[in-house]
Amino acid sequence: MEAFNTKIPDGPLFQKWTKYKSSVRLINPANRKKIEIIVVGTGLSGASAASALGELGYRVKSFCYQDSPRRAHSVAAQGGINAAKNYRNDGDSVFRLFYDMIKGGDFRAREANVYRAAEVSNQVIDHFTALGVPFARDYGGTLDTRSFGGVQVSRTFYSKGQTGQQCLLGAYSSLNRQISRGNVIMYPRREVLDLVLVEGKARGVIARNLITGETERHGAHAVVLATGGYGTIYYLSTLAINSNASAAWKAYKKGAFFANPSFIQIHPTSIPQLNKFQSKLTLMSESLRNDGRIWVPAKKGDKRLANDIPEEERDYYLERRYPAFGNLVPRDVASRAAKERCDAGYGVGDTGLAVYLDFRDAIKARGIKTIQDRYGNLFDMYKTITGINPCEEPMRIYPAGHYTMGGLWVDYELMTNIPGLYAIGEANFSDHGANRLGASSLMQAAGDGYFILPITIGNYLVDEIKELLISTDSKEFADAEKEVIGRLEKLLMIKGKQTASSFHKRLGEIMWNYCGMIRNKKGLEKGLSLVRDLKDEFWKDLNVPGTYKELNMELEKAGRVADYLDFAQLLITDALRRNESCGAHFREEYQTSEGEALRNDEEYAYVAAWEYAGEDKEPVLHREYLKYEEVEPKVRSYK
Repeated sequence: MEAFNTKIPDGPLFQKWTKYKSSVRLINPANRKKIEIIVVGTGLSGASAASALGELGYRVKSFCYQDSPRRAHSVAAQGGINAAKNYRNDGDSVFRLFYDMIKGGDFRAREANVYRAAEVSNQVIDHFTALGVPFARDYGGTLDTRSFGGVQVSRTFYSKGQTGQQCLLGAYSSLNRQISRGNVIMYPRREVLDLVLVEGKARGVIARNLITGETERHGAHAVVLATGGYGTIYYLSTLAINSNASAAWKAYKKGAFFANPSFIQIHPTSIPQLNKFQSKLTLMSESLRNDGRIWVPAKKGDKRLANDIPEEERDYYLERRYPAFGNLVPRDVASRAAKERCDAGYGVGDTGLAVYLDFRDAIKARGIKTIQDRYGNLFDMYKTITGINPCEEPMRIYPAGHYTMGGLWVDYELMTNIPGLYAIGEANFSDHGANRLGASSLMQAAGDGYFILPITIGNYLVDEIKELLISTDSKEFADAEKEVIGRLEKLLMIKGKQTASSFHKRLGEIMWNYCGMIRNKKGLEKGLSLVRDLKDEFWKDLNVPGTYKELNMELEKAGRVADYLDFAQLLITDALRRNESCGAHFREEYQTSEGEALRNDEEYAYVAAWEYAGEDKEPVLHREYLKYEEVEPKVRSYK
């Protein structure tokens, strides 16, 4: 199957979404009340989708494994959210935002979806402002903006360094409004462990109550996965520890295609690992690169304190290599440059795996109060963790696993190849290609949830009105629940000696070393072999205490790690099959003489959509070839 039905409307790019909205089939309000929709996840995409669908009158069931929707990982986003408002009158436009995203993704994203994301970005900002999100404002009261990597305009709206938290609180308030009205039923502390298909359509899920351990059947006319990404496959990442890929992986095993799994973003500004006992890393927002300058000592192995190194003995390597963008190059470029300097012996700190992010010049030019007003909570966080005051000496930063551009394959309507199963936000692949630009994650998540899915899902549900409420007494639900319980029992019966976390940590080390920032054929093949060996060991020597009929966090971890051990093999396989470098997927064999990514558009200008073929069988690759009508793929240059 090489021909995908992407459902992209005909016509000029800038008219496609308008044309779609004017011709899509609608469901009248009375009939919406007859339709049930399951939304899994309550981050920015899930909370916005559930609230928007509830507002339309659908009967929504919302699931999260946290004790409250407001604890979803969107709360951790710091730097900002993009929109093409052009408040600065600096030449921004919807097309420029679209082009920056396409170029930043190294021309590996679907043109129509990206343009639509840029198009609805302005609605997102207006909506959040109306909800009361306290975006920063300038002295005249106008919403303020700042710049992010890979662009030359200031289009990023922000709330100091806690933009994700404030946007999520806004979405949470709109979700609570629908809960109070009875349009949304909230199921907290539930983990979705399987997708139920009836006659080939997504008709529900099997969830486990994480407090009581009971398994539950939930039916619906459609299922929406808003479950985020899989950056915790590296164990140490900027994500919440419990973030995982299990819901998406279960959908994949039921037939949903998984697209571009090897496209994982490594964020250039994270607090470096401080000790071997850490279970996560802490993000330092990309927004810091507006005022902070990144440098290393010009002399290899220089162990002097940062403030003792004079200006002429500092190498501002991003400014030197990329004068047009300087410290605001895209994340994949900045991350590889930091790794290259550290590998060459110029890294700082006890481990040599860090570079400096210095605010000295910005404080001198604009004053400490201005810098504190912009980044105060980030500075406080950094000082709390490291004991270092960034106002007095430079931050130490190093790249870390962060965001996943890969995800479930979806069409223009955000539906997977399984009828009735949708994936939105970071859970799908559609908008960011091989590298996401900073501040586009919140933009896409809210755009999908508030302004795209509520329109497109009706085109499918209009044919489901005749269906009565989905019964959970069918054989399909019974078989799925039986399979879930059997898997839980299998994990408990191993009775080995090692914890799930110990296996996760070892998996993360394998993935980081062989399928991280820099990849090559030999390393990927070794990594694949090591993952398979680790999986065998896992199923022989895992130890999970207790039972599944109770609160059992070790069992939760074990299930997620088991899925990661399978998913890691797909991820590495995808990286092996893509014999080019593009965006965050950097193969050492394919680079320019200057060390930049070398794409192969003739052979790899496609979305790699993988189909599950069975346990321990080679997955089947399907290709959605990318066609560009409005832009010409070029070699990315930020010099």
